[in-house]
This record gives sequence, C-alpha cells and structure tokens, in this order.
Amino acid sequence: MLHQWPVTARDALPLALWTAAEIEAATGGIASHDFQASGVEMDSRDVKPGDVFVALKGEAMDGHRFVEAAMAKGAVAAIVDRPVDVPHVLVKDTTQALHDLAHAARDRAVEAVRIGITGSVGKTGVKEAIFACLDRASRGAAHRSVRSYNNHVGVPLSLARMPARTKFGVFEMGMNHAGEIAPLAAHARPHVALITTIAPAHIENLGSLEAIADEKAQIYTGLVPGGVAIVPADSEWAERLAGHARACGAKVVTFGRSANADVRLLDAIPAAGGGSLVTADLGDRRICYQLAEPGEHWIVNSLGVIAAVRAAGGDLASAGLALAEMGGLKGRGARHTIAAAGGTALLIDESYNANPASMRATLKALAATTATRRIAVLGSMKELGDFAEAFHRQLAAPLAEANVDHAILVGDEMRALADELGKGGNPSLGKPPSFAHCETPAEAIAALGRFGLAGGDAVLVKGSNSVGLGRLVAHYTEAVRAGG
Repeated sequence: MLHQWPVTARDALPLALWTAAEIEAATGGIASHDFQASGVEMDSRDVKPGDVFVALKGEAMDGHRFVEAAMAKGAVAAIVDRPVDVPHVLVKDTTQALHDLAHAARDRAVEAVRIGITGSVGKTGVKEAIFACLDRASRGAAHRSVRSYNNHVGVPLSLARMPARTKFGVFEMGMNHAGEIAPLAAHARPHVALITTIAPAHIENLGSLEAIADEKAQIYTGLVPGGVAIVPADSEWAERLAGHARACGAKVVTFGRSANADVRLLDAIPAAGGGSLVTADLGDRRICYQLAEPGEHWIVNSLGVIAAVRAAGGDLASAGLALAEMGGLKGRGARHTIAAAGGTALLIDESYNANPASMRATLKALAATTATRRIAVLGSMKELGDFAEAFHRQLAAPLAEANVDHAILVGDEMRALADELGKGGNPSLGKPPSFAHCETPAEAIAALGRFGLAGGDAVLVKGSNSVGLGRLVAHYTEAVRAGG
C-alpha cells in the first residue's frame, strides 16, 4: 500500500528543493509518483517531514532496510535501486544517484559562488565562520555542509541539499587517506579553495607532513578556471601549497602573520568576553573587526575567513559583524557555565577532535583564560601511528606552559603523557600539573570529582571523538539544564 499524507500536512511543508521530475532528470531514474521534496537525507534517524530518503548501500549497512522507517518519519519518497511499496525514484545505483543529484544542484545554482575548505585543524570552525559572514551578507541565501559532512558521502549530500537560489555555498572537505580530497573537490568545483593549516592529523595513514600537504593541496585541482587558492602563509608548507595551486592555474592569496601575507595581521588585542580586536592589512585597505572566538589560533583563522569572503565577493562589513557574534560550536570550542562548589566554573568543549597542533592551540587558549585553577581533561589523539607515543609525550611542555593545575588523561595513548608527567617534567617550564590516568569517560568524571570542581575553575575537555569525552561534557551541561 502506498504511503499517504493529509493534504494539509503536505501543504505545510517547506518550499520544494526537488520535484520527482527533477530527480528523474538528474539521475536517469523512474519516479513511481509525482512528489515535491524539501530536503535530502541518507540517515533514516535524521529524516524530517518533506525529505527524500536516499537508500545508500555501504559495506556494513543497506539503506533499503530503513525505507519504511524513513517514510514513517515523514519522508515523501525514497531513491532506491529496487522496487519498494512507497513513493520512490528507481535508479541503477543509489550512490551514483546521490552524486548525480549533487552535480545537478551545483549546476542549477548558477549564481552561487562555492567555497571549499580543508586543512588539518580548524576546517569546521572556519567553514562555519565563512558561512556566517556570507549568510549575513546575502540575507540568508548562503548554504553550507552541516556538522562535519566532509567525506565521500557528506560532500555530495551537502551539495544535493543546496537550493537553486543560493548565492554562496560553503563546503568542508576532509580525508583520512591519500586520494580522498581530489574527488570531493571535483564534486564541489569551488570558485575559492582554502587550506587552514597543515599538521600531523592522520599521519598514521599518510606517513609524513609532506604527504599531508600534498593531499590537502588536491583541493585546488577542483577549482573552476580562474579560481582563487587561499594558502596559510605562516605554514612551513606554504610555498609547496602555493606551487600546487599555481600548477592548477589558480590565483594564490595568502593569509597570516607573515610579512608578505596578502591578508596580514597587523595587531590583535584582547577584547571583552575573551575574544580579540583584530586589525588586518588587505593590501589596498586596512580593516578592524572584533572576533568573539578566543585563542590566538582563531586570530589567524579569522584572517583566512576574511580572505575567503573577499575572494568570494562577500561584504567585509557584514563579515566583521558576523565574526563579532560567533559562538563556539559543540565539541569545537563551545563554552558552558556549569555548577561548582562555591559558584560556577567554565567548561570548554573541544571533545570532537584532537591532534598535536590543535592540542597545543587549545592549551594556549586555556592559558589565556582567567581562572582560579585550570584543569585539562585530555583524551587520546588517534591516527598517529608510530608517532603516537612521541606526540603524546610532547604535550607535557604545553601543559606546564599553560599553568594547568590538574590534568585528567583518558585512553591508552595518554599513558605516554602520564609517564612523562610522572618524571617531574622540565624544571625550566615550571611545576607540572598533578594528574590522573583513566581508561573511560566515566572514570574521568570520577577523577574530576576527586580533584573537586570549584567556583572560578576553567576546565578544558579535548580528545579524539572516539574517546567519548562528549559524555563528560554532557554529564555536566545536562545537569545545568536539569537545574542540578
């Protein structure tokens, strides 16, 4: 029996993103019914009323098993490679159909300037900042990949969700292995491509920083003719990245503290609320803007944002306003006020990802945070391979330099740092923090309880997502929401 909807419910759906006929034309499929879809989704758990559900087949899961669940949540149809008893578009291959839909969305949004972002550190935050700047300038006509939809499925899905009226499209691209960035860039075909920085993330799979730089630079291969490649001038790999960009025929724009950067930091002073007041030289003009995000790494990130906004034809005044209003993202710098003995404490949520460069940057930001005591809950950094022990041991110095009072280390790889701290550290760096090593987030919560959370404390929570420190963040933030 075909799925039916009351007319009032269907009429209440958002504006159509895709019609059945448009999906047919894009994919070469055959629609069983006429319908209008307001969104595209591949996870039945996330389906919203009006979505078309793409039944993708992976190594471990077949989305066709969840077609009925998607329809029950309000999907108007499914894209499938076998007949089903619900409204659908029948295609030869659902993954290829998603790619076809992505390319059709990209090509029909004829006014959209597309910006691609990759890098070892900071790409999601920079993506969100560029989107905020361009969305304000275009009065809501900007589009972006949500969350970290940056892989072989997330990028085409994000493109397929782009409305035809879009003025700016902002897409994040990530990788774990060599050969993954170029296909993503080919999907998006950006007009502007930005690399945030090069650091030893995923070095287990790539083998060296040179290889990481070369792989990240593959984003420039997807640039449209005459596109702009934005390069971090302060990186030791800047000229290598610029060489890749020039080989692709791109115009190179650099950003950073370097004296020869095209978007160059002139000055940054602390601002109210923990951010910075930034002055930058753009060559033909100087601009001053307030940056809400704390930390020196965000000062440089903001220069990359300004470079991308300018290259995309965005409004710099609107960008300044957006940067002043940005808040931290869940798992990537969100700041929470939580209950503590004798008052409240600050919890900094960096629980989604970690590598040696981002660990150092966030510890430096913690050092600049006004607090009675500084506590660092650090989870293992994954995908470092044979480099893991050395990189974990090397965190002892940044911990001491940040004047961390207590460190809670979570995960097997963090045993190396615990061992280093147990030696007493380097006397020239000052007293190392007291510490506890834990295996699980639950043990980390108990350890934090033993150290005693007091009013005025600042607690940094950072680790690779698989360590699960988001559960520690939820333990304290949900207690606040519950009034506990």
